[in-house]
Amino acid sequence: MPRPTKRRSPFWRYTVFQVPGWIVAAAAGWWLVTSLDAPEWVAVGLPAAWFVKDMALYPLVRTAYEIDDTPPIARLVGRVGTAAQRLAPRGYVRVRGELWRAETDAGTAVEPEAAVEVVGAAGLTLRVRPRAAADPSVE
Repeated sequence: MPRPTKRRSPFWRYTVFQVPGWIVAAAAGWWLVTSLDAPEWVAVGLPAAWFVKDMALYPLVRTAYEIDDTPPIARLVGRVGTAAQRLAPRGYVRVRGELWRAETDAGTAVEPEAAVEVVGAAGLTLRVRPRAAADPSVE
């Protein structure tokens, strides 16, 4: 029976990746003090500033450290996009700022700039259907 893997939170994954940078900052601070006669506070201040910088950036990069076993294309199901060109029944759509090859679900034509909803995926091709004109919530 395979052992279950233990998941770490994104914060701990991020922290582990920052440790080498902290070590380099501490070594640089020590080198500045011993070789260039910098003030002693530099040896403590440089790694401390590096640590503060890393913690301040964490909220901005947190999602990059999250683990999601869902394939990226499957995460698009349910999203709304726009047709980049006429889909009759194949063409390209823009979903979340990315251009994807798509095929209409019903086989009907979709005009450029029309809203579409992703209903599935086959390989790297999205399956889409026209979005009702009354719903203006295009992402």
